[in-house]
Amino acid sequence: MGVMNRLMGFLGLDSEEYIEETVEEQREEQQESSAKRQATGRTNNVVPFQAREKEGIRLILCEPRHYSDAQDIADNLRHRRPVVVNLHRVEKEQAKRIIDFLSGTVYALNGDIQKVGDTIFVCTPDHVDIQGTISSVIEE
Repeated sequence: MGVMNRLMGFLGLDSEEYIEETVEEQREEQQESSAKRQATGRTNNVVPFQAREKEGIRLILCEPRHYSDAQDIADNLRHRRPVVVNLHRVEKEQAKRIIDFLSGTVYALNGDIQKVGDTIFVCTPDHVDIQGTISSVIEE
């Protein structure tokens, strides 16, 4: 600090005046940056990914009518939403193709798929656990 004081003395600045000017400049910069943030309406807050799960889990119900609807179901799984799929409105051959497609999707996402009725399946991503069994499904 001795060298700094000598240099400021040589330039004609007292150390107290220099500190006061620096503090005032910093305050002005902070006020300008906060005014810019308020004008744009944006803040630099980072929201952690886990905070989103506190909102709750949304369960999606789907009744596909065509094989092309399987991609929409897979998109929901990719967005970490569990899906209940009712295949009673689809022909048996297309229902099989849809289940094959969803089985691959669930496998790729480390999820799970379970049959809960004659034509009803539950597809879940990795963060949702399915517990229990339905006796009528086991008998089939």
